[in-house]
Amino acid sequence: MKKEAEVLVVGGGPAGLLAAIRAARMGVRVTVAERNGVLGKKLSITGKGRCNITNTGDVADFILQYGEQGRFLYSAFSRFFHQDIRQLLTEAGLETKEERGGRVFPLSDQAADVTAALERTLLREGVELLRGCRVQSLILAPDRAANRVLGVTLRDPWDQSEIRAGAVVVATGGMSYPLTGSTGDGYGWAKAAGHRVTAIRPALVPLETGDTWVAELTGLSLRNVKASLWATSPDSGKAYQEAALQGELMFAHFGLTGPVILSLSRYVREDLLPPVTIRIDLKPALSPETLDKRLLRDFAKYQKKQLANAMADLLPRALIPYVIRFAGLEESLPIAELTRAGRQAIGRVLKALPVDITGTKPMEEAIVTAGGVDVSEVDPKTMASRKAAGLYFAGELLDIDGLTGGYNLQAAFSTGWIAGESAAKQCLAMRETAMSGSGKQ
Repeated sequence: MKKEAEVLVVGGGPAGLLAAIRAARMGVRVTVAERNGVLGKKLSITGKGRCNITNTGDVADFILQYGEQGRFLYSAFSRFFHQDIRQLLTEAGLETKEERGGRVFPLSDQAADVTAALERTLLREGVELLRGCRVQSLILAPDRAANRVLGVTLRDPWDQSEIRAGAVVVATGGMSYPLTGSTGDGYGWAKAAGHRVTAIRPALVPLETGDTWVAELTGLSLRNVKASLWATSPDSGKAYQEAALQGELMFAHFGLTGPVILSLSRYVREDLLPPVTIRIDLKPALSPETLDKRLLRDFAKYQKKQLANAMADLLPRALIPYVIRFAGLEESLPIAELTRAGRQAIGRVLKALPVDITGTKPMEEAIVTAGGVDVSEVDPKTMASRKAAGLYFAGELLDIDGLTGGYNLQAAFSTGWIAGESAAKQCLAMRETAMSGSGKQ
């Protein structure tokens, strides 16, 4: 048997939910095929269970959070942005709040409430839900010259083996958190339709190190530090800075984590030549000259103490021995015997505490996926495939990933909204053409 829909949305995550809501509001029949028994399984665990829905920054600030790919999102953000998703959630009975850094969360601090609000909206709009529905492949037109998507085949015990549709929105997510159903199925479908898929890798993921001293500091959190990623130039063999960000980081038994580290992880690629290091500027607000004056004042204040005790006002107690060690000094050194060269060595370490990076944690522990469907082959104004008619992409499946702070979810919401709108417009045009044709007869 076969089932028919005007707009078929594959995937019931944030992008798919918004695509379905928008398409339904345009007046077309919408079906959502979700492989899980529940909608928004990954959405319900984001933000450590709180769900950082979006951010209150302006469009220009948002674009910067995605690197070179950010420009692709300009049109989508111009038409559906943070104020729009907040309004949609408010209409669904969910209030939101703004926190530090412009981050927006549900007032309840429960990510599951965001999913529930979107599902209520979906049902109110009359969208048909197919839960536990595993899509196997796209159905392409027999004439590959036309390269049109006609629907999907299913891999489940349903009576129907196909769903035919006027337009298909693929919003299956990336490969992060595979236990939630994000197993990368959409990448294969995109390739089958003629699309290029860029290299897939984990992003917003902790970094691993072989440095044993890092594990000894497990649990220590540093706020307002600057972390920079350094690699080796293949031409000169010298170290160069790949990226730098400021924020909070945490030491862990495996390496480094925390918001600033998760954001830097998107720059850790296989083509970076080792050694790859993170340099932590423990005093980013102070220039080297100003920091040296600070050290002079502190050491004058504690001139009768040993070096480790004289740094108590400067750093967390647990970190002091390691800074001293990297400076090539002894904790028991009397301040009276500290030389100018020794003080300057401490200053250099405070501005660039080194941690050797061996790689990232695996994809299973990543918050988002970097890489995906090449956005040069997708129309940024409609999210339509440039390779196959009737096919639209949205969300994490696209080669777009941003920093932490609500940016990735907003990209999913915005691209989903635009994809659903565009797919609905296509179906409405097809409906009008069919009616005109029947009238002529």
